[in-house]
Amino acid sequence: MSGDSPLPLNERSKEQEAVPAAAGTAGRTGEDGGAGRRGIARDASLSAVLAGLVAVVVSCSGPLVIVLAAADAGRLSNEQTASWVWAACIGSGVTCAALSWWTRMPVITAFSTPGAAVLVGSLGSYPYSEAVGAFLVTGLLMALVGVTGAFGWAMRRVPPGVVAGMLAGVLFSFGAGVFSALDSTPVPVLASLVTYFAAKRRSPRYAVACALLAAVLATAAGPGIHVAAGDIAPAVPLFTTPDFSLQAMVGIAVPLTVVTMASQNAPGLAVLTAFGYRPSDRVLIGVTGLATTALAPFGGHAINLAAITAAICTGEEAHPDRRRRYVAGIACGFFYVVTGVCGAALVGLFTALPTDLVAVIAGVALLGAFSTSLAQAVADESGRDAAVVTFLTTASGVTLGGIGSACWGLVLGLATHGTLTFRQRAHARR
Repeated sequence: MSGDSPLPLNERSKEQEAVPAAAGTAGRTGEDGGAGRRGIARDASLSAVLAGLVAVVVSCSGPLVIVLAAADAGRLSNEQTASWVWAACIGSGVTCAALSWWTRMPVITAFSTPGAAVLVGSLGSYPYSEAVGAFLVTGLLMALVGVTGAFGWAMRRVPPGVVAGMLAGVLFSFGAGVFSALDSTPVPVLASLVTYFAAKRRSPRYAVACALLAAVLATAAGPGIHVAAGDIAPAVPLFTTPDFSLQAMVGIAVPLTVVTMASQNAPGLAVLTAFGYRPSDRVLIGVTGLATTALAPFGGHAINLAAITAAICTGEEAHPDRRRRYVAGIACGFFYVVTGVCGAALVGLFTALPTDLVAVIAGVALLGAFSTSLAQAVADESGRDAAVVTFLTTASGVTLGGIGSACWGLVLGLATHGTLTFRQRAHARR
């Protein structure tokens, strides 16, 4: 969700250097030295709050279904499932709001979607207490990898074009989903697109909000939005004493850690970097790993950096001033917490939204981020081939060994980059 104009890589570097320390490090003060409540009140904007709301709607209307499918595969009780949803939403909300406030960046966290997909096929093979023990170990492993700086060290050595190509590939299906929905719901799609571009010319900050309103109104007037009434009652967390077994460590903890780090944390860092921030991987991944550890006894499987929903909150439409976009992260955290506390009623509201409406909302919100990342991917001619390989692999959606296409796009893009630069170095020595 970015309206940032594409910049050459050398200009991006200069722009990143101009970002104050509060936007990329653990600074707690605003640019005038004011901290805490007064700084947030001064920096708050409706566009940032709406970006946070859209991020939660997108997250809870799609990925949450996979969590519920995993709970069903594991034969969890209604109380255990409700506690899992509570842990996922509360963990995402607290880390999202706290990290955004502390770093003054729009740090968007979420529960691991590919991790939940892994659990769909494996959770039923182990007692629930052993699965909880595996979740706890997963959090410790992620925290260890994060605080040592090993993961960030590796990510900083990835060429910018490859990073941008991976991000563009991740966002591709969401942009294409807008136009795929033309078959079934042409009126909401066209209403949303026309409203988005018309509003963007006059007020870019509110273009996505106007497009969201147009899509909802058009859907309500056409096929309709049918939400079953329910009682809004607080969710009750259920503590489960973890048990530890080698089988659960190998069958759950290892694949859950790998897919979460590769398919979520890597793109999550890439999103922040692509939009000019300098995230501390030690802080972000370390904190989300510890949050996973703390919430594991309540069913939380993995809290990580988000990629798709992060792109909604890091662009110009959240706020023209990059230093004030962190409010979108705080707002996102607040809405996550409300969703977790209110329990099944709000979860039911999100999951009841028509699939095509969610696709339109997400796709339109991410159009700017996709165009910016695609332009950055091909900006450097010397690294264009590697960026294109990364983009196409990631956009293909291929899954090998339980690891998603974002990771494989990164691997093949780096292999292409290494091969081409090796040939160039060999030719230069002749």
